[in-house]
Amino acid sequence: MGGITGQFRSTGRRLGGVAALCALAGLLGACVADQTGATVQPAVVRVPAEAPRTTGRERAADSDHLKLVASFGGEARAPGVTRMLTEVTDRLVKASDRPDQAYAVTLLDSPVVNAFALPNGRLYVTRGLVALASDTSEVAAVLAHEMAHVTLNHATARSELELRSALVSRVVADVLNDPDTGAQLQSQSRFALARFSREQELEADATGVRTLAKAGFDPFAAGRFLAALNRSTGLKGGSAAAPDMLATHPGTAERITLVTRAARRIGAPGIGTDDRASYLAAVDGLAYGDNPRDGAVRGHRFIHPGLGIAFEVPEGFALENTRSAVLGTTQDGSRRLLFDQIDAKEGQTLDAVLKASWNDAFDPAGFESREVAGHPAAFALSRGKDWTFRLAAIRIGDSTYRMIMAGKGAADPDAAFRHWTATLAPVSPDAVVLRPLRLQVVQATSPGAEDLARRMAVPDRALDRFLVLNGLERGAQLVPDRSYKIVAE
Repeated sequence: MGGITGQFRSTGRRLGGVAALCALAGLLGACVADQTGATVQPAVVRVPAEAPRTTGRERAADSDHLKLVASFGGEARAPGVTRMLTEVTDRLVKASDRPDQAYAVTLLDSPVVNAFALPNGRLYVTRGLVALASDTSEVAAVLAHEMAHVTLNHATARSELELRSALVSRVVADVLNDPDTGAQLQSQSRFALARFSREQELEADATGVRTLAKAGFDPFAAGRFLAALNRSTGLKGGSAAAPDMLATHPGTAERITLVTRAARRIGAPGIGTDDRASYLAAVDGLAYGDNPRDGAVRGHRFIHPGLGIAFEVPEGFALENTRSAVLGTTQDGSRRLLFDQIDAKEGQTLDAVLKASWNDAFDPAGFESREVAGHPAAFALSRGKDWTFRLAAIRIGDSTYRMIMAGKGAADPDAAFRHWTATLAPVSPDAVVLRPLRLQVVQATSPGAEDLARRMAVPDRALDRFLVLNGLERGAQLVPDRSYKIVAE
């Protein structure tokens, strides 16, 4: 689950309730994670939450395309943005090494920052990614990267290497009756495949920058977007991970260095166009953040009208609503939380539900059964090496919800956890009207960014979020009468 970095090992199901897409499991088997390790799990499709990437091994039928789009919330209704994406794609195709390749781009109704491509030329971009970009050239940089994966046949090459590695390991283990050597070869192949995938990403980066420049866009846009992606991840409590030999993506810092170097080989900063005005015109009014049908974060409160529940987190927590769970973290990362819905067998006790959904040992003294706002609940304590966990399973009607809070080290988050669990309560769907947040393009009236930041409808760190949303560094001066993006209700 994104943002928890493996501390919570969940068997819970997503809040959105999307049916499993088993037919897509093979098609999207080559999905790869970025260097933060964050993932989003729409149905069984394991597509990471951050970083442009390629995915897929074979041509997708229309039915598979529809299932994939549905797993990301459907197509976003934003004609201006869709038109911009199509026009940018057409412009890039003419400048690419394969101007005969046909592409179709789909705007996905998902708040996560994501883009990927299928080998048949289908390109997918989330509205979350479009919102994060600062101008048309940054969107073009993402599309050029994905198109490079297609023209370079990366998915096919990776699939062939995977099959060849698996075949060698199986022959050694089964035919030559040497399982130890077969296991060793299989382990070695994992490192080889990860290295191969990282090399593909860097190759797609370099090819994308060249295509970007040939199309007349600013080639330095690729580095700008990756920097924005890195800062956006930081706002969610993520950070660049240490080098990992099994990582399938290079580190963001390395990618920024290499794409900037590639751009400098083409020319000095200032070449090409960013088409910022047309980008802002297209995204003005674009839905931002959670789709209310999947629940929404409003300040320190999470509301899900479809499930008919709501809760409020303690001060200091920033919330993120994914399709798998609601995640939260404090700014210093010392406390984290997770909320999800889990399956419970008929007649299964709530403490048994907790035990079945958790891999680590429980402290026998930490079990407690009591009611929360009139609903039955079971509580438990688990002490890990680096974290102390408080857990609860609460049954409301026919549904069972799991709440987990972690404190770093031996710090027991019990007081904050009890405060949080006590706020979980049913709400009437008819009594809650959630409207999506939207991007609004406004003009600056003064050089200070604080004035526009105060108008941001975000739960925390409004200034930081405003700066990231507009590709600005701290201390940057706004240009009076120049247009900028804010998040508005």
